[in-house]
Amino acid sequence: MDPAGGCPHADNARLLARGAVTPVVLPGDVAGMAVLGHDALKEFLAHSDVAKGAGHFTALREGRIADGWPLKTFATVQGMTTADGDDHRRLRSLVSKAFTARRVAELRPRIETVTAELLDGLGRAATDGGGVADLRRHFAMPLPMGVICELLGVDAEYHERLHHLSNQVVATDIGPKEAMAANRELVEVLSTVAAARMKDPGDDLTSALIAAREEGGDRLSPQELIGTLLLMIIAGHETTLNLITNAVRALCAHRDQLALVRSAKASWSDVVEETLRWDSPVSYFPFRYPTRDLTLDGTVVPKGTPVLAGYSAAGRDKAAHGPDADRFDITRESATRHLSLGHGPHYCLGAPLARMEATIALEQLFTRFPELDLAVTEPELTRHASFVGNSVQELPVRPVP
Repeated sequence: MDPAGGCPHADNARLLARGAVTPVVLPGDVAGMAVLGHDALKEFLAHSDVAKGAGHFTALREGRIADGWPLKTFATVQGMTTADGDDHRRLRSLVSKAFTARRVAELRPRIETVTAELLDGLGRAATDGGGVADLRRHFAMPLPMGVICELLGVDAEYHERLHHLSNQVVATDIGPKEAMAANRELVEVLSTVAAARMKDPGDDLTSALIAAREEGGDRLSPQELIGTLLLMIIAGHETTLNLITNAVRALCAHRDQLALVRSAKASWSDVVEETLRWDSPVSYFPFRYPTRDLTLDGTVVPKGTPVLAGYSAAGRDKAAHGPDADRFDITRESATRHLSLGHGPHYCLGAPLARMEATIALEQLFTRFPELDLAVTEPELTRHASFVGNSVQELPVRPVP
């Protein structure tokens, strides 16, 4: 895997031509595997003999993974993404109260208000910038970051720093010192947030998690609390940020698809689902581990191997989405069959919120600025320095009313 990331789709197509499951070399010459095909990934994500807990990661358990390994946080953070069985059900049940259909629906007016305010700011930034503004910085990032931080009770003063540190955590091209420093600082910031909520509880999820007890009387441990906050900060804004960014890029490059929405022949929800399939906000997500030697689509995945879930590859798998899987088509019937928000017991809890945020963002953006277009060509955009996140670092646009 190229630690510098870049656009994954050409490599994905080359790998898929060789098979749905393939060996890969992770940073630091760590042997791993990736599941790329749609059907194989769907089976793998829900397989009863696949675990998330780091105790199943053979090389880590045997001490062969360095402390500064850039992907180590994904394996060792204590929270839902690394829990199995009863622990996973316990943690998920405590967090899921914040993402009920009723709670998400109640957020709609606030999201609509924040979206309108950010679009005002995008317009001002373009005026100050000679007609050009970075859509990621002024719109796509502060919207989901503001929403998840408001849910968690995180003050605005931390937003920019948390975004920077989140980027460091998902980066795959940084050195050991930088990786360890970013993780330490992220834990410190979130510990400060948790301490403030412990001292002065509010109507927020962090306060609720601190106070919550399961029926058996268990609370989140301090490590689980910080791990849960870390997960929700990163997953709660990075993925939606990439989703909005990728959708805007897709629509600017496919004006015929934008015209379909404007003529009511398709919906903004269709745009969101096809973007999730065609240009998944997460390319390869670490890690899952077979608890026994597992044969998947004719390939043996050895017990204890760290496996990447190849969401961006599965989204363009021609076996699942047809010979034109590389084409962005918001009327595609198979668009909703994507796996970009997961599958099985670890399916994304925040999926309804992410979908609502992206739908509101796109509708308001193109209503306010109907002629919005990119200010540079697609090849000029700088990609994420990561094979985990899938998007660009900046998105200069001309927000034309």
